[in-house]
Parts: sequence; C-alpha cells; structure tokens
Amino acid sequence: MSCRKKTLRSVSRRNFVVCAGGATLSLPWFESCAGALGREAKTPAKRLAFFYLPNGITRRGFFPGEGDRALPQFAGQNNVWRFEGKTVPPGSHPLTLTPTLLPLHKMREKVSLITGMDRQFQHGTDSHAQCASCFLTSVAPYEVRNSVYPLARTLDHIAADSIGRSTPYSTLELSCNDHKNNIESIYFDNMSWYGTGHVAPSMRNPRKIYDRLFGTQAHARSRDITDLALVSARQFQKRLGTADRRKFDEYFEAIRTIETRMDRIDNMKSELTAGNIKRPAEYLPRNEYIHLMGDLMVTALQSGLTNVGTLMAGPERWTTATNWEGILDKPYSHHSMTHSIQDHMEQLLKLDRFHVSAFARLLERMDGIEEANGTTLLDNTIFTLGAGMGDGTTHQYNDLPLVVAGGGGGTLKLGRHVHCQRGTPLANLWLTQLQALGIEREKYADSTGTVDEIRA
Repeated sequence: MSCRKKTLRSVSRRNFVVCAGGATLSLPWFESCAGALGREAKTPAKRLAFFYLPNGITRRGFFPGEGDRALPQFAGQNNVWRFEGKTVPPGSHPLTLTPTLLPLHKMREKVSLITGMDRQFQHGTDSHAQCASCFLTSVAPYEVRNSVYPLARTLDHIAADSIGRSTPYSTLELSCNDHKNNIESIYFDNMSWYGTGHVAPSMRNPRKIYDRLFGTQAHARSRDITDLALVSARQFQKRLGTADRRKFDEYFEAIRTIETRMDRIDNMKSELTAGNIKRPAEYLPRNEYIHLMGDLMVTALQSGLTNVGTLMAGPERWTTATNWEGILDKPYSHHSMTHSIQDHMEQLLKLDRFHVSAFARLLERMDGIEEANGTTLLDNTIFTLGAGMGDGTTHQYNDLPLVVAGGGGGTLKLGRHVHCQRGTPLANLWLTQLQALGIEREKYADSTGTVDEIRA
C-alpha cells in the first residue's frame, strides 16, 4: 500500500512512513497529527543511549580538582590506583566544567557529572577486555561460572525488553571501528551482549547502517532515501501545519546531510584504494566518522526506529593509528599514547575534549528536536557518556568518568556534580536508570542502592 493513500487519521507516529520503491522514511512526531493520534502523542517514548569512550581518559583534564596532579607512569595490568590529592566530599555539588568537559557548557543544566563509582575487576583476562564488554553487564564479578568474563545480558537489552517492544529495532549497536587488521577478540570491540558468550555485534559501516534503517539496499542507482521518497514526502508535507513544515524540512535536511557526508567518505575510500595506499582506513577523518555514526543513532531515536542505542567511539587496546583530522597533526594510536602519557599529554587532552565535544554535539541536536507536550528528544532520553577505566595510563577500575544527560521523560534532575562514596558500584547508576525508565527492579549486578541525587 502506498503511503500516499494513507490519511493522517489512519496512521500513528511510530508506523507512518513515506514510501518509494520499497524504501521507507520513518518520520518524527508532528503536532499536526496529534488530534488523530490521541493519547500516543501526549506521552513521548522514553529512550536510553550510551556514548562509550575507549582506553579511559586523562584525569587531570576531566575531573575537578585534579588539574595539577602528577602525571603517572604506565602502571601495567589491572592496577588499582587512586589520586589522593584534592578530594571532593560525597554528595551533590555545583557542576564544575573542567577543560575537557567545557564543550558541555550549553547543556550544563541537562547534564550531571557522576564521580566516585567503581567496577570490580575479575582476574583472568586483560584489563581492557573487561572494560567495554562488561561496562553494562548485569552480573557481579565471579557470578558467571566457567567464564573469565563477568558478563551476562547487558543493560541496553534488559531495558529494551520493556521500552523497545514497539520499535522496528529493539536495540541499535554501533561502533566507530572499521579497521580490518583486528588483533583483538570481540571482547575488546563490543559493549552489547544478549547473554554470556553471545555478542550483539556492532554495526560499523555508515552506509550499511543507513541501508538497514531506510531499506535502500536494493537501489543500486539511487540509494539516497531523500531522492527515493521525495515525491511522497512533499505530498505529506502539504498536510502539515506551518511549524511542522519547518520541522519536516529540518528533519529532511538532516538526513540529506548524512547522505552527503557518507558520499564524501565513500569517495575518499575509493581514492585511497585507487592510489594503492596501505592501510587506507588510517587516513580517513575519524572525527567525521564519529559524528556521522552519532547522527545515525540520533536519527534512529528521533524517528522511532529504536528506543535504545549504544555507540562506541572506538575499540579498546587496538594499536592501529587513526587520523584525527584538524585535531592532531598525524595519525596516532590512542591506546599507545596512554602508555606514554609523559610524551603525549597534549594530544590525549585534545582527544578527550574532542570525544566530549562529539557527545555535546549530539546533546545539542537532540535538545533541538521537538516532541509532544513541549519536550525535546533529549528531555525524553537518558544518554550516558562513560568509560570502563578511570584512567588509561594506570588501568584503574575505580572512579570512572561518567556524564549522564537528558531528562528520562521527567524522571531525572541534572545540572550537578554528584560525587559518590568511595567504593560505590557502577551498577547503582544502571539500577537508577532502569527505575527511571519505569522498569521495576530492586537490584542490578552488584548494586547496593541507587543514585538518588539525580532522581526527580
């Protein structure tokens, strides 16, 4: 059935699509449809998303009070090490934006810095192997028998069991790592798991993700959804009010921009291949790649294709050098630099700040996407930036870097720095988020309570 034959009265925000030749363009919520949609339009869906940072961070740039800390030497495997200089008492404090966190300034009322949370390392594997793979795990260390990984169904899938039932994709797993010279196992490069030993494999090619979301695989000549759906989309637009027409144009233009950027990367890959460049992926602009993957995730959340998304900004421990266009002067290996922080402090601080700015960019975009009842996509999302290491040089599993953003559909109050009691499990934050999403649960992994300071 052609979408052009449908009326506004017969469609829902989740199901309405603009069709052309088999491709589909899922649309965001429009006020013009509210009368036909009834109560569905009054209660926007709650979303959950994660932006994962590999290889830890440089503490003196990220954490308040550590700007003048001594630079540590590489501490080796599984070290537990805590800086005991300027301390912050447990509790809720005004948000201090350090140099690394400064890109969050515009969003400071909708983010909270969470510090003092720990994960317990289960001995038997490399410290990096448990960072991303066990970041969202639902079990405590040593609870899974016959496994060196304390790993079971992860938070994203547990949440999707409740809030992802009505979407085409219950979860969306993305990873910014398209290198082919893989020297690590899947545990270094995936953060989402159906269960112990059963990975939810990340998608890492923007074009393949785009094809999956919009069904454009079969179109060899014209693979852009904005070309395929243009006629149907414009006819639908005529039935919208003035404000929704503007919103429609912004949404359509955002997808067109994604298509243009994908074409740019595809053309660069072709040129590098034609020039017989060794390891061409090292020369692609990594920052553009991360921005593009983030925009694909936000578009999927906005249009109702999924309510749960994870994005890894890079893999753990890979030594492959990558090109940070406009940020660093040449390709560097992020992981290798963390092992020689004395020589690469400036570069590491720049990369940390870029990662935070990429996260902030997504927050600002989400905060500009209007939904029902005067809320925004960010207001209805819990979006967490974090890493599985508290420091990339010392390999510590305590005092992890965490920023929680969004409103969780009115269930969160942010804009503060929450410093937890020493030894507070990371699982306390995950339990808090599940409860904020309306998922009844009294315990999660090794949790000992919830982070009440961020609950509304």
